[in-house]
Amino acid sequence: MIPFSVLDLAPVAAGSDPATALAHSLDLARHVERLGYLRFWLAEHHNMTGIASAATAVVIGHVAGGTSTIRVGAGGVMLPNHAPLVIAEQFGTLASLYPGRIDLGLGRAPGTDPLTARALRRHFNAADTFPEDVLELQGYFREAAPGQAVRAVPGAGLDVPIWLLGSSLFSARLAARLGLPFAFASHFAPDQLLAALELYRSEFQPSEKLEKPHAMAALNLFAAESDVEGQRLFTSIQQAFVDLRRGMPGPLPPPVDRVEASPMELATAAHMLAYSVIGSEETVRRGIRIFLERTQVDELILTGQIFDHEARLRSFEIGARVRDTLG
Repeated sequence: MIPFSVLDLAPVAAGSDPATALAHSLDLARHVERLGYLRFWLAEHHNMTGIASAATAVVIGHVAGGTSTIRVGAGGVMLPNHAPLVIAEQFGTLASLYPGRIDLGLGRAPGTDPLTARALRRHFNAADTFPEDVLELQGYFREAAPGQAVRAVPGAGLDVPIWLLGSSLFSARLAARLGLPFAFASHFAPDQLLAALELYRSEFQPSEKLEKPHAMAALNLFAAESDVEGQRLFTSIQQAFVDLRRGMPGPLPPPVDRVEASPMELATAAHMLAYSVIGSEETVRRGIRIFLERTQVDELILTGQIFDHEARLRSFEIGARVRDTLG
C-alpha cells in the first residue's frame, strides 16, 4: 500500500484567527494519525493572513508534542530565508525532543511576496546559494569533527531526513545529484510534474542516505459524501487563488454556490489546481488511481484548504478509505 501523508498550511478561515487555525491543525494531525497517515507536514509562508504556519519549526513542535507516532515535518522550510545553522539547531532540537519522527523538507522559494521576502532575507539573491546552503545544512547534521569551530547543538550527529521540494526542474536535478528524496508541489504548480519526476529518476545518484530514487507528489483533496458537496468545498480554494492573483490574499473564504470571477481568472485557478481530486469517495478513488498510475510516485501527500474543520476531517477520512482499497 502506497503511503499517504498530509500537507497542512494551518488555514485561517474567514471570521476565525490563527490560534483557532493552529488548534485545528493539531486536531487534524491527531485525526490522520489514527487513520494511518505516514507524515504530517507544515509549510512556511509569510505575510499571508490565511496561513498560520509562518513559524514552521514552532508549529511542528506543537503538533509533534500533541501526537505520538505520525512523522511531523516541514513541507517545507524555505531555506533562503534562514541561516543553515539556525535550521540545523531548530530541527536538531525537534529531533532531540521527538526522536525518529521529524522530517525536514527544503524549498528555495521565499514563500511570500517580494517586499516581505526582502524583509526576511535582507539579501534578496539568497536563493542563488541554495545548493551550497543545502550542503552546509547537511554538514551540521554530521558528527562534529575534532576541532570543528561551528557546530549545531543540538543537531550534530542526529538523523534528520532531508527532502528537497520543488515546483520546477531545479530541485529535481539537485535532489538527484545529492541522492535525496524529492517532493513535487503539484498541488499548485502542475506544469513540470512529470518532467521533474523523470529527470529526478534518470539522474539520481545513490548516496549514504538513499540508494534509489524516492519521489512524492502533492494532490489537492476535497472529498465529501457527494460530488456536488465536494465541488462546493472546492470553491473556497478557488476563491483564495483568485484573490491571490488579484493581489488581495486573505483568510480562507467560505464555500459559495458560484465563484465570482472572470473567465480568465477561473481558468488560471483551474490550471494551477489541475491536480485536484474532488467529490465522492468513488470519484476521489478514480482520480487518485489515475494520478498514481501517471506519476508512479513512492508516496502521495494530500492537502485540502477546506473552510469547515469538520468537513476537512471527513475529507481525510475518505482519503484513508480510498488508500485502503487501492492495494
